[in-house]
Amino acid sequence: MYLTINGRPVDAQPGQSLEMLAKQLGFTEKELSRRPLAAKIAGEVFTLNYLPVRKSDEERETPLIRRAMAASGGQIRLLRYSDPGGKKCYIRTAQFVVFLAMRQLWPESTPKISCTLGSSVYISVSGAKNFSAGELKDQVLKLIAEDIVLARRRVPLEQAIARYRASGQEDKARLLSWRNVDYFDEYSYGDFSDYYYGEMMPSTGYLTVWDILPADGGFVLVYPDDRNPDQLSQVPSMPNFFSVFTEGERWCELMECQTVADLNELTTSGGIRELIRVNEALHEKRFAQVADMVCQRGAKAVMLAGPSSSGKTTSANRLAIQLRVHGKKPILMSLDNYYIDRDKIAPGPDGKLDLEHINTLDTELFRKNMGALLAGEEVALPTFNFMTGRREWSGKTLRLSEESVIIVEGLHGLNPQMQPEGVDSSLVFKLYISPLLPLNLDNHNRIPTSLLRLLRRIVRDYETRGSSVQNTLSMWDSVRRGEERWIFPYQENADVIFNSSTLYELAVLKKHIYPLLTAVQPEDECYDDVREIVKVLNFVQEADVDDEIPPTSLVREFIGGNTFYK
Repeated sequence: MYLTINGRPVDAQPGQSLEMLAKQLGFTEKELSRRPLAAKIAGEVFTLNYLPVRKSDEERETPLIRRAMAASGGQIRLLRYSDPGGKKCYIRTAQFVVFLAMRQLWPESTPKISCTLGSSVYISVSGAKNFSAGELKDQVLKLIAEDIVLARRRVPLEQAIARYRASGQEDKARLLSWRNVDYFDEYSYGDFSDYYYGEMMPSTGYLTVWDILPADGGFVLVYPDDRNPDQLSQVPSMPNFFSVFTEGERWCELMECQTVADLNELTTSGGIRELIRVNEALHEKRFAQVADMVCQRGAKAVMLAGPSSSGKTTSANRLAIQLRVHGKKPILMSLDNYYIDRDKIAPGPDGKLDLEHINTLDTELFRKNMGALLAGEEVALPTFNFMTGRREWSGKTLRLSEESVIIVEGLHGLNPQMQPEGVDSSLVFKLYISPLLPLNLDNHNRIPTSLLRLLRRIVRDYETRGSSVQNTLSMWDSVRRGEERWIFPYQENADVIFNSSTLYELAVLKKHIYPLLTAVQPEDECYDDVREIVKVLNFVQEADVDDEIPPTSLVREFIGGNTFYK
């Protein structure tokens, strides 16, 4: 049967894998940047071990074409590390091999995946006698040299739960007890099995660019560089970020909510209501502490930045309230008003406007205005009309009083290009907002901060802008690229990193988002992205507790009912 792989026809025989067909067409590159790692068929990502045409059974004379192949009309696109789906397959495979090596060397240990540090991840280790990152690295090299085929198998759910419990993986057994189907898919080798809720590469030999570095309490698994996958990424020094994330993990322990299974038990018992109250009290206390620091320093401006769907607008308003408690007169400003006219923005190589590029802002005018305001001068302020795509001058002016504090909210707030020149740096307080969710699915599967932000954005875009799931997801990769370039490099410049996540919100967001996700069809290009989200949410118990969430909550910015938007 003829299929088309990356635009090239190939005659696929029953039993031939995608890996075999790709090699038949000459896709045999060894460099990671060019090597096929997985494939996308009709909106879904598949392992290269996938058989597009199966052998017929005894009652059929013709081979059986697989469902996805029929839906795609025989069209297949190979994924490389530069494709999000290919990168995820690579990372899942790296994690599987590392945790397999840990089981072989220290079977009594409990390795737990923690926070990401740029293009790497910190993994804590407990219960391992004489743990050595160097010895772990050597074992991983052996597993890669064996080129172990990574085949997924389906097992009865109760059997999987019993085996994980017997092997001491109680965290995974508890998670699976909330699964609503009677089977479980997993990858296994020897007596070790695991799953990372998505496809992996065909074999361990595909891991070519990686490293393991020693770290306090565990190790750092280093991934390829996003811009040049043929070389290792640099592990950034992120003490402020790591400190805030570690603080979040401590609160998880104190509130006995470290995993999704813990959250589910609180939801079914009604304890989630107390969890909401404690989470909201923690946020309020933290905003009060930030206000204290702003006032103690004598700062006249707060530059507030953070990635998409971090809760920047609500955070700015809640900080303003706490500053009023100090007798200050906060003034809210948005960097959006410093956009240059749309017709003056040069399109990118793809012909589209990159509205997240810092060159879309009039940085010179902003620095000039801020410098003048902090010097006590009166300044005429612009307004950007998003309907016309042009800047307007409505006669609005501003002069700071002795009690004034400007809170400037925007994507590029921490970028050095936005900092006014010739101004005492103590007058400008830098605040970074991000939902650094410390909640895990289980010890080997964290819930990325980016996933929580995506859930928030899908719900908000649908509720407030009438935007579909497909439309939000179609922009997400571009949004993420902008964050990698314009936000994350400057987060450590902040005076304070504020964790805007709440431990309860996955259970709340599910009620709002699940019907939208399950309506997406397999033929949609974003179907695989939706499947990944649904795989996580299938383990989360929905909580109907919106009445417990206060109107000033950060979560209200996304589900509606936020006082600051009225």
